Amino acid sequence: MRDPGLSEALRAVGGVSELARKIGISQPSISNWTRVPADRVRAVEAATGVSRAILRPDLYQSDRKAETDEVDVARAREYALLAALLVRAPDAALLDRLMKLRGDPSPLGVAHAALAEAAQRTTADRLQREYFDLFIGVGRGELLPYGSYYLTGFLHERPLQRIRQDLVDLGIERSDGNIEPEDHAAILCEVMAGLIDDRFGAPEGSDQRIFERHLKPWIGRFFADLERAEMAEFYVPVGTLGRLFIDIETEAFALPT
Repeated sequence: MRDPGLSEALRAVGGVSELARKIGISQPSISNWTRVPADRVRAVEAATGVSRAILRPDLYQSDRKAETDEVDVARAREYALLAALLVRAPDAALLDRLMKLRGDPSPLGVAHAALAEAAQRTTADRLQREYFDLFIGVGRGELLPYGSYYLTGFLHERPLQRIRQDLVDLGIERSDGNIEPEDHAAILCEVMAGLIDDRFGAPEGSDQRIFERHLKPWIGRFFADLERAEMAEFYVPVGTLGRLFIDIETEAFALPT
């Protein structure tokens, strides 16, 4: 019986004969494999595009873990950044750090660069007013960054009760002095950051479960609304960054494991 790594390689190239042709050995030789031989891993990787960590995880598990760890560090930082931007108006120290953000040609990298430029164009005092107008307001702000509101049209509804129960089940306690309900976008992003960097010691896969149940159904719409908000200036690229990142997370979690 073929192991998953070999099966993945054969699917990638279209079968035994095509893999044999690509790596220059006989078809019967590959037909006799139950897994990719250690001395053929690099050739099969080059021919199929399937990474060695998938072809032979027993030999290259450390490579795969390093890749995963690097991605998770970046994910946790992105969620932590969004949480910091949404929980309160950035102060001068955070603005200074934002000005130093660097981008790359990817859509997310361009969004980082746009956020850095927005930080350079504003001040902490101006941001206090923008944040107030967007999220607090006299009576209410332009946007309500709560899962309950986006999913039901009202505050403190069942989506809030569901996230509270799931956080209790994970052993995550509400921090002292936090007056916002747990379905606030900033709190959900902070929870995701903590789950990814293992700050909470939650079971593996908890980040996906929380994302699928409590962020995916609404938070992308919130970030899109933030991009278009009438009162937003600095927060326009925050909305873009959040929307793009949530799209990436949604696509990544949809991939087969």
